[in-house]
Amino acid sequence: MTINCNGALIDLQQPKIMGILNLTPDSFFDGGQYDSDSKILLRAEQMIAEGATFIDLGAYSTRPGADFVSEAEERQRIVPVVKQLKKHLPEALLSIDTFRSTVAQACVEEGAALVNDISAGKLDPKMMETVGRLQVPFLMMHLRGNPQTMQEMTDYDDIVKDMLLYFSERIQTARSFGINDLIVDPGFGFAKTLEQNYEVLQKLELLQMLDLPILAGVSRKSMIYKALGVSAAEALNGTSVVNTIALTKGAKILRVHDVKEAVEAVKLYNLCNL
Repeated sequence: MTINCNGALIDLQQPKIMGILNLTPDSFFDGGQYDSDSKILLRAEQMIAEGATFIDLGAYSTRPGADFVSEAEERQRIVPVVKQLKKHLPEALLSIDTFRSTVAQACVEEGAALVNDISAGKLDPKMMETVGRLQVPFLMMHLRGNPQTMQEMTDYDDIVKDMLLYFSERIQTARSFGINDLIVDPGFGFAKTLEQNYEVLQKLELLQMLDLPILAGVSRKSMIYKALGVSAAEALNGTSVVNTIALTKGAKILRVHDVKEAVEAVKLYNLCNL
């Protein structure tokens, strides 16, 4: 189970860590923290030193009810950061968290290695075509609606069955555009109630039917801090617990704010699966 990132084959048989680097002022946990070139570079260096394989850059907050960001503003936020990181950290594997094909293309042309689309190509009809032409891995998340409407769209007959049908259609479309490397993300916290998030986690192994790597992105989300009655700042322990459960159910990438702790979870998980 490998993906090709800028010519390097990344083996996902052993779970990998994707560190989150938000370039937004309003992300739910770390919005506004990385507001200068020096802070961004220092954070990226820290995540790589702690064991992150990928760094996921996002310039449009997709938390529930997030403000709309224009395409021009998103590009202005993210493209210079890709240039800076590739200049100082040329071996870094940068993932671009965007649902806009033009943003994805601009970043890949500057050296980004993956595209991470919360809509799996549904919010931009040109995304699949663009990714197929660029020949980079495509991370497809399960979502209904968009960041402004998704929490009003949580009515499912059978959420996991619906997700399998959703991904099957998205995979077929991606293949038709020549996309070779695909990763699926169940989209914890997106168009799902708290109870539905845990139902998906409980049945996460069923997504292995798709025969693709699974990414779990639960880091400090409301499904954890609301369930525990704490804040996002106090949700690291809960995040580690849920990440470990996701590993036991087949997750191959953990997308996290806290790289060191996630790397430790993978190390201990691996010791139980020698």
